[in-house]
Amino acid sequence: MQEKTHTHREDPEPAVPGLDLPGLRTDVDRALEDFLRQRATELATIDEDLVVQLDYVVDLISGGKRLRPAFAYWGWRGAGGEPDDARMIVAAAALELLQAAALVHDDVMDDSDTRRGRPAVHKRFATLHGERGWEGPAERFGLGGALLLGDLCLCWSDEMLRGCGLPPDRLLPAFGYFDTMRTEVMAGQYLDLVTQASGSTSLPRAMRVVRYKSAKYTVERPLHLGGALAGAGPDLLSAYSAYGLPLGEAFQLRDDILGVFGDPTVTGKPAGDDLREGKRTVLAAKALEAATPAQVRRFERWFGDPATGSQGVTELREIIVATGALAAVERMISDLTAQASQALARAPLADEGARDALARLARAATDRTG
Repeated sequence: MQEKTHTHREDPEPAVPGLDLPGLRTDVDRALEDFLRQRATELATIDEDLVVQLDYVVDLISGGKRLRPAFAYWGWRGAGGEPDDARMIVAAAALELLQAAALVHDDVMDDSDTRRGRPAVHKRFATLHGERGWEGPAERFGLGGALLLGDLCLCWSDEMLRGCGLPPDRLLPAFGYFDTMRTEVMAGQYLDLVTQASGSTSLPRAMRVVRYKSAKYTVERPLHLGGALAGAGPDLLSAYSAYGLPLGEAFQLRDDILGVFGDPTVTGKPAGDDLREGKRTVLAAKALEAATPAQVRRFERWFGDPATGSQGVTELREIIVATGALAAVERMISDLTAQASQALARAPLADEGARDALARLARAATDRTG
């Protein structure tokens, strides 16, 4: 395998405050490189056609913000974990492989063309099929390859956490949270599918999808994982929920706004993609809830049509602004972030440096452009 397979490309995104305080991002990247180097040897031993799987995984994880490992690490520090324990870095890095699995499957379900400025994994497998001149439909091969790669990343996340080197009496409770996190994100993904298929415009349903598809596994459960690995007690774990759940919801609401109004050169996704896909987000639910009958007709004319061009995207954005939906979701983000900040101020942390880092991470998660 060529050396490029094992080396993360320079990330085009700006550094996230809270990640680089102890050189955390570099350490997480190194842990992932070491783990994937070992997996590369295993795959190459089986068959050379498997090498491409590793290439796609490396490319996919090279563009991440490393938010989940950061929350896990500072959850560990907040519970009194040692700052320089390499075993915790490996455990935290495992969350990037869980995230990779979720992204690959999410792009299949949404039939997304791109992810982080590159072709989505199922598109890359379809292109590979065409380039090799293989038999059968390229699209079907692409979907199958992506599903298997997502499952492989899910297996690897488990393997990386289990092999981090921390003692069994700490790993066992941590795996309880890891298992719950995986169940919750799969439940959230299915609820998202149901919401899309049913055409639901229910705001409570949209918020339930936000909570289980993204919020819990982005902030709350990584904090629990890190805290459990450091032996956190119930009071601190409850405080992590009080901080992490509203912050995770605010993070996803910001993501929903960026999916409609974001700069594609920063987000890595085409402008207005969520509108063309007809994503039943809180932003869309708020717009339809406040829209006049005429605005609803105009909205439904373009919303969910893959062929919607710049004119349709512009009109949908105008309706979202005119109905007050954008302002309402911005207020929700502000209120949820304030709620998280108040909970953080009260949290019984063992390390005040962790409190500062978590405050910085809260700003990074909600006040961002990509």
